[in-house]
Amino acid sequence: MRDIVFTRRSGWIPNVIREDGELRMMLGAGADANHEPRTFTFPIEESHLAVIQGDLARHLLLWSAVLPLCDAAGSRGRLDEDAAVALLDPILLSAPADVDELFRRIHWDKGRLIAHGADIGLLEGGQVCAAMRAATETSDGKRAQKYHADRRRAERGVALGPLDGALLRYTGQYLHGATVPKRKPDAVDPALLPDVMRVIATAEQACTGMRIGHDPRRGERATDKQAWNRLASTVEAAVRRAHPELADDAVRTVSFLMCSEAASRTRGAPLEDEGEEEPVGGDRADSGEGARKTMLSFTDDKDVERKWFAGSSRGAAAEFWDFVGDRAAADNEVFTIEDEEMGEGIQLHFYADSIARITTVRGGGSGSNPVYRVEYSLVDGIGGYRKLVSAFVRGGCAALEQHGTWIPDAAEFERARRRRDRG
Repeated sequence: MRDIVFTRRSGWIPNVIREDGELRMMLGAGADANHEPRTFTFPIEESHLAVIQGDLARHLLLWSAVLPLCDAAGSRGRLDEDAAVALLDPILLSAPADVDELFRRIHWDKGRLIAHGADIGLLEGGQVCAAMRAATETSDGKRAQKYHADRRRAERGVALGPLDGALLRYTGQYLHGATVPKRKPDAVDPALLPDVMRVIATAEQACTGMRIGHDPRRGERATDKQAWNRLASTVEAAVRRAHPELADDAVRTVSFLMCSEAASRTRGAPLEDEGEEEPVGGDRADSGEGARKTMLSFTDDKDVERKWFAGSSRGAAAEFWDFVGDRAAADNEVFTIEDEEMGEGIQLHFYADSIARITTVRGGGSGSNPVYRVEYSLVDGIGGYRKLVSAFVRGGCAALEQHGTWIPDAAEFERARRRRDRG
């Protein structure tokens, strides 16, 4: 039989219950193996209940001291009740100076007290009882999050100025640097918002016309890492030139915002919108327009095949990259496009950032095997692959001549690849 004896308005602050005639403190902390909240209890006396009822500060201090014991219990272990009981008299019944001394020796949850209004300066100065004079039953979780964020920056030697903080709040990254940035002007002090918008305008101007495309090699929604890094570097350089007083954290949050928005614009567009299907500049001779394909076969390293036919609703390059997005994996990084009619094809080696173009020199027949010419080239990221695929789709192997250096000797090519990888 369990009855609640005392509770506060905040449901998370520990309750006092009576269970089988015994007073016990009950609190929720952590989670079990199924991610359900765990509940712990330990025995208390009537004298402890009187303090808990009448002194919010001592109640919260006890809570902060017991929480590390709950963390130590993990998802399955039992609470060390003896250790919890040993905290009762020193926290609830001792003089303030003795409580302060105790908190210098034990582990306790500082963030919990900060969320309930504790004075941060006094807490860090070791005056926990004095710090709790401003304590409230209601909790402000963001206050504790801000404290921990500031502490992490301080540990890295980062000191934010007013504009730095305003930029981080504008992007929603003040509390959590890994949060996807968004534009939140309402989170910024109105007096600082014009300065924030000047920095944002500098960044926008710097990356005008730049884009971050898809990278189907890493999944349907992956982005081009090289393009991301180029845009980030461009924005950061421009912002640092125009606003040298900004901290690195502030500069990075602005570049992260620009990159995230550029990637989002591409992610929402179909592959045909990436400008791959038509020859650049309209030069039909250079692009091999006369050799435009009528049927192509796409295969991967698992012998899965997909065919594309002229007149399909989507272009060949878009269909191929869609095939890559569906099939690419850590153990599936070789993809081929073959034109059986013309006797030529290309093989993309994503694991090595390289490509091979394969041309039939002599067809097989009368008991002889066909003879192929194989040439290799290094590729600069997904952007390089896109150019090569589009050129082949438009004009076959002949159209690839202007794109890169083609090496017929496999050993010589391997040496070139190793030189590139060494940097």
